[in-house]
Amino acid sequence: MTTQVAAPPVRRGSEPGPAPHARRRGRVLLVGLALVVLCVAVVSAGVGQVRIPPAEVLGSLLHRVGLDLGPLPSHPQGDNTLWLVRFPRITLALLVGAALGTAGALMQGVFANPLAEPGVIGVSSGAAVGACAVIVFGGALTAGPWVAVAAFVGGLVTTFAVYALSRAGGRTEVVTLVLTGVAINAFAGGLLAFFTFIASPAAREQIVFWQLGSLNGASWASVAIVAPLVAVGIAVALALSRRLDLLALGERAARHLGVHVERLRQGVIVLVAVLVASGVAFTGIIAFVGLVVPHLVRIVAGPGHRVLVPGSALGGALVLVVADLVARTAIANADLPLGMLTSLVGGPFFFWLLRRTRSTQGGWA
Repeated sequence: MTTQVAAPPVRRGSEPGPAPHARRRGRVLLVGLALVVLCVAVVSAGVGQVRIPPAEVLGSLLHRVGLDLGPLPSHPQGDNTLWLVRFPRITLALLVGAALGTAGALMQGVFANPLAEPGVIGVSSGAAVGACAVIVFGGALTAGPWVAVAAFVGGLVTTFAVYALSRAGGRTEVVTLVLTGVAINAFAGGLLAFFTFIASPAAREQIVFWQLGSLNGASWASVAIVAPLVAVGIAVALALSRRLDLLALGERAARHLGVHVERLRQGVIVLVAVLVASGVAFTGIIAFVGLVVPHLVRIVAGPGHRVLVPGSALGGALVLVVADLVARTAIANADLPLGMLTSLVGGPFFFWLLRRTRSTQGGWA
């Protein structure tokens, strides 16, 4: 008689983690990205019509927090330039870039689709519709924060509409959600064209400029609104990392390991909507950051979301700070649209990623 030995039960949380060399590579990537972001931010703060050396930028920062270290800006307007213009702009660029990078990593993880990006669920187009509606019909409201408020609300409402329309039988299929997003984006594009057609010349110019994206209007007030939303959003994304890793095994396997797939998908969609809407409300539409940055991090550190999420946040912050530096210094006395730059660079770069993946892995199919 043969005695069968039962296999030990699989305990939740006992799934194998990444190999030691992968964890080490991930830590090196995160530390390296953080240092590069810090260095680029300091250099960017000193570049402009008023030149301020990096040592003086650091000295101004240290003196502001109570440390009597480093030289203060020698230019008479150096301190005001840093704290009233450049630091708010750079801080907002870091926050919005981190939000877009994190949102892209979440979208690609929860949909298991490398082409997923925040615009798929309509948040950017909805924000644009909300902002443009206030610009055209708001009258005196356009001078206050109501354009940003309308953009934020429009992004959230559009996202929830996409999710509600794609839901059937108590669950949401990824393909249906993406196709619903395509339809909603097309409808939003029609509304934007209508608003542009009926707008006055001044409002039309503001609509076009808003859709191209810019950090020109950054202020500490906008930073104070965006910062807590982005900080909480990234913290929640990090908390969801393990469940996203399990979802990568497939929906059925994830359910067996205790993941409520539909609830996870709902939470991620809400999280992405908040992250993206809070950013684009003050900057306008900025394309390709949420699509390209997670791919780059995944190439270096692998698909594990414990590294992918913070790496995408740091990578997005770095990309947007560099893009903003180019936008305000490439042409003298001009501020180029930020979304235009990210699209001009991101489009060809993503095409290179497509070619690279096809040649090395045979494609994504």
